Amino acid sequence: MHHRSALTGLGLALVALLTPGCFLSRNSVNVPLHAEKLAQLTPGVSTQAEVLASLGAPIDVVQLGFRTAWRYDYTVEKRAGLTLFVITLINTDVQQDRLWLFFDEKGVLAAAGSTIDADKAVYELPWTNEHAQK
Repeated sequence: MHHRSALTGLGLALVALLTPGCFLSRNSVNVPLHAEKLAQLTPGVSTQAEVLASLGAPIDVVQLGFRTAWRYDYTVEKRAGLTLFVITLINTDVQQDRLWLFFDEKGVLAAAGSTIDADKAVYELPWTNEHAQK
């Protein structure tokens, strides 16, 4: 009887290895940056305190003499995979929002630059590239 259950277990393991399957996963890092909040920031007017109240703490603060630069990042990673027999094909799309804010020596926003692409991350088949087609 014990010999038969070992064969059944081996058979189940073999079926699991040879059965095709697929998966999706999504990871994100940090807090999303919202365009409407960024639009409320005005160079020459907005202060560091107002930025903190609106966006929260930055990921990085760089001291530039008496001036500072703050960096905000938000990353989204979407992964799709397909397993056929013993081969697994995976496609990962990582997109990121990045915001740099530059403050003068009085703590007033002097300039801002951003790229908002995190919402463009897509699930796609391992042999496709959605972003290359555009």
